[in-house]
Amino acid sequence: MPNAKMSEQIAKGDGFIAALDQSGGSTPKALRLYGVEESEYSNETEMFDLIHTMRSRIITAPAFSGGKVIGAILFEQTMDRQVNGTPTATYLWETCGVVPFLKIDKGLAAEENGVQLMKPNPDVDALLERAAKAGIFGTKERSVINAANEAGIAAIVDQQFELGFTVLKHGLMPILEPEVTISIADKAEAEAILRSEILKHLDAMPADKQVMLKLTIPTEPNFYKPLIDHPRVLKVVALSGGYSRADANAKLAQNGGMIASFSRGLTEGLSAQQSDAEFNAMLSDSIDGIHAASVAG
Repeated sequence: MPNAKMSEQIAKGDGFIAALDQSGGSTPKALRLYGVEESEYSNETEMFDLIHTMRSRIITAPAFSGGKVIGAILFEQTMDRQVNGTPTATYLWETCGVVPFLKIDKGLAAEENGVQLMKPNPDVDALLERAAKAGIFGTKERSVINAANEAGIAAIVDQQFELGFTVLKHGLMPILEPEVTISIADKAEAEAILRSEILKHLDAMPADKQVMLKLTIPTEPNFYKPLIDHPRVLKVVALSGGYSRADANAKLAQNGGMIASFSRGLTEGLSAQQSDAEFNAMLSDSIDGIHAASVAG
């Protein structure tokens, strides 16, 4: 079973979940936004060293604590590394009071039926065993919806719940993330199909199991309330999805019971060139704004 104290913090905590899980494909962009150009590293090892330095700077900042940041999603290499000489997941929970999650998907397959399923993940059981030993509370797994295609969305939700049950078998809490692309013309229609498909799976779940959901902020405010209120759901969190932090915060604030799990929205404006005082002040403002949007509803 997932850690009871961590579970209570996620269910009842007054805050949001930070997404620090950029993978190999998204790391160059994340570093570029942070003021580190590709010319400053020559291979993947150096790239991941630089992104870990950035993540460590965020995690050790004074504002990054369980008061407003109740959880954080890590990339696999971040879990395997240390912060101030302590394994990252242990540091997050014991020093910051922040519940650690782990991104476990291996990226997106080619689009079919208007969606991108997760790529095959044959080694997931071994990864989940390592995660449990490292003190990870839960996982996150992302797939993407690019059209209101019923067959495609049904396939996405089937795959998400199938992997979610594998996660539960290892005593971890899955965050299912079927992201709806914010720029598609039929976003609201896609969300209606998605909500219906998720509800079917939730209604069929055993009474002693729960999952979490990470969803694009809906076109219609409070559209996901039936999911938020469902007894098989521990928490529903929102991704920033390419919105600016200001736009994401404004949209999220209209959705009661839905909290943030922002990545780019969290790190917007942070720079490697900032002094520690400037960096910490910028991050504190970011955390305050995202926290306020998460509790507004």
